[in-house]
Amino acid sequence: MKSNFTDKQIQILEVAETLFAEKGFDGTSIRDISKIAKINIAMISYYFGSKERLLESLLFYRTSDLKNQLDHLIQEELEPIDKINKLIELYLNRMNKNKGIYRILHFEFNSEKRAKSLAAFSELKKGNLKTLETIIEEGQQKGVFRKDIIVPLLTPTILGTFFHFQMNKPFFEEVLGLNTKEAFENYSTTELKNHIQQTIKALLIHEEN
Repeated sequence: MKSNFTDKQIQILEVAETLFAEKGFDGTSIRDISKIAKINIAMISYYFGSKERLLESLLFYRTSDLKNQLDHLIQEELEPIDKINKLIELYLNRMNKNKGIYRILHFEFNSEKRAKSLAAFSELKKGNLKTLETIIEEGQQKGVFRKDIIVPLLTPTILGTFFHFQMNKPFFEEVLGLNTKEAFENYSTTELKNHIQQTIKALLIHEEN
């Protein structure tokens, strides 16, 4: 799938992103997108073919550059645990800046029907997983990481914690005393990040005798 979208295609994708995040994929029609984007329905079909292909293009548009960033991370002169911490920070920064697309990912990939229709995006996720596996293998070869790590479960551990925090915002605002939007966002980029990093480190590092 191409990543060099035109300005008009990007306009459509960004409108679709807003509507999918607010109303869900099934609750959004091509007509809804056409009306907000002020684009003829036929033009949307010309660019993307179907609503499913539009969703796939949107996910690719928002996430395709992550693979390049992860590949660059592998090459950095850092210890494996520092690479993992930087990877977590990268994921969380992206999610905090693009909450709409990750809300879509969270809900749409819970649908077996939807997950099966997004083959190209699934391949992109497999590539990102391969990068994570490379970092874990490096740590294992150095004797730093455990040998029994279930690598495919690390990413959902990271993302799941973030999503749970975001989807239960009123609860965490109350119990953590986060009285303003700024306080909540700051907590998400500092304390939540540190908590996730500590959690993943505990899963990776050998227990001390």
